[in-house]
Amino acid sequence: MGRLDGKVAVITGAGGGMGREAALLFSAEGAQVCAADVNAEAAAETAAAARDAFAVQVDVADPESVETMYAAAKDRYGGIDVLYNNAGISPSDDGSILETEPDAWDRVQAVNTRGVYLCCKYGIPHLLERGGGSVINVASFVALLGAATSQISYTASKGAVLALTRELGVQFARQAVRVNALCPGPVETPLLLSIWGDNPAAAERRLVHIPMGRLAKPREIVNAALFLASDESSYVNAATFVVDGGITGAYVTPE
Repeated sequence: MGRLDGKVAVITGAGGGMGREAALLFSAEGAQVCAADVNAEAAAETAAAARDAFAVQVDVADPESVETMYAAAKDRYGGIDVLYNNAGISPSDDGSILETEPDAWDRVQAVNTRGVYLCCKYGIPHLLERGGGSVINVASFVALLGAATSQISYTASKGAVLALTRELGVQFARQAVRVNALCPGPVETPLLLSIWGDNPAAAERRLVHIPMGRLAKPREIVNAALFLASDESSYVNAATFVVDGGITGAYVTPE
């Protein structure tokens, strides 16, 4: 038996990185998966590689697109039990507040903040129809710590996700809907590697602050998401679930 047998999960940002890894793992653990991504081809590749999944193109910043995504999942599988709100962006023009222009700020907020809001707004009613379920909103360790090398809009968006998650977790707790925020540390994904890849000094400056001395593998984060999606986490709600290699607990790291 799988840990998600009988559950239907909708995963945004499933075309690559942690979203793709989650779609493959959740499917292997028995879930039926809606693999959603703004990149239709990438979503289709993920769905084709999974045990039981189908692909949907979605723009999480667009209400109609989000509603259509959930309607497609319900039509195909009969209902929805898990929302894994993973889609997010971190563009190169989001940096220090002194450098980040309003249009760059707005682009990040549209996906990372508005996107989670819309996915919860239109997704939670489907969970209520099933008598409960699990919402996993991907935040970040940067919502808990300050950084001198800032990505101001990204950081602010992830702080908003934390606050929204707590509010929803409390609001829907007695209706058997659990809402938790997953806060990864730095993860070895194409998004992060594209930021650090041509600048070894930037990577080294950050790695020194990770007690474990390395980036997380996507599966190490997704394993935590699997726990939150499963009934094993039935008393975990409105929580900030940190998987960061010890960063938020560190003062001085090992030499």
